[in-house]
Amino acid sequence: MQGRIPGPYPEGLTVFETMRAEADGNIRLWPLHRARLRRGCAAVGFRVDEGALARALVALPRGRPLRARLAVDAAGALALTHAPLPPNPPFWRVVLAEERLRSDDPWLRIKSSQRGVYDRARAMLPPGEDEALLLNERGELCEGTITSLFVAAEGLLLTPPLSSGLLPGVLRESLLAVGRAREAVLSPADLAGREVFCGNALRGLIPAQLG
Repeated sequence: MQGRIPGPYPEGLTVFETMRAEADGNIRLWPLHRARLRRGCAAVGFRVDEGALARALVALPRGRPLRARLAVDAAGALALTHAPLPPNPPFWRVVLAEERLRSDDPWLRIKSSQRGVYDRARAMLPPGEDEALLLNERGELCEGTITSLFVAAEGLLLTPPLSSGLLPGVLRESLLAVGRAREAVLSPADLAGREVFCGNALRGLIPAQLG
């Protein structure tokens, strides 16, 4: 359970969700997004205006899938932005990042604008690469900069445990809940010869090719 993160908090901090809005306006995995947003806001003492939340979602345009981003700030103000969502590519090219996560960092457990380590890892992506996988101080695989990590094994998808230090992804949570995935401590050696996927609630599972 995510507890309260000690302040002071960075100026301009927001807690946000990046979501897939279907052509009919429905948000895929919305109950899990809402629960994570509430947990994240509680961790930094932000108020969630449930009425404003409902009104904003109703106002989403229909007709095509959208990338929707819902953010809450320290004053409880809510901002919803959206853009057309292009189709998924057939696969992503993935590398291991030089940046390291700290498994005890409480900020990893909430989706917020406090994401310097992820931004640095993305900025270091070589040309033609789509995602970087981050390890912790023990050399355990954690997650991508914008995705959860999954490795196929024995008919299941293995995904790193929260104790390794990572965001509790919404897609990840949904796959664990239905038994398609289970937690396992993973190292880079566990990627060899196996199907690897990067995934999030926006895009689903995308096959990954490690460069």
